[in-house]
Amino acid sequence: MEPIAASGDRQPKAGGMRRLGVGPLAWIGGALATAAAVGLAAVLAVFFAATVVVVGMLGLALLSLGGFAYRARKNLRRPEPGVIEARHVGGHSWVAYGWDQRR
Repeated sequence: MEPIAASGDRQPKAGGMRRLGVGPLAWIGGALATAAAVGLAAVLAVFFAATVVVVGMLGLALLSLGGFAYRARKNLRRPEPGVIEARHVGGHSWVAYGWDQRR
């Protein structure tokens, strides 16, 4: 059973756009929009890939600096027993460290 429509309401028939000659124009517009979307997606993909590369390089630099710091700390010499450390603080003043600790 079909619904009863009001006197001024008409359902559009299939192919109504084609009758007006807008069909080819819609296809061209759709193709252009698709091409623009694909181009933008390609540019964004390259941008984000470059961002991932830069983040990876920064992480590698951070890890290598951490490795250098660990190696430098590992190779740090400890003072010989019986030797104290003194620092010049200006004028005729010196400050000595470690003289009150047992070694």
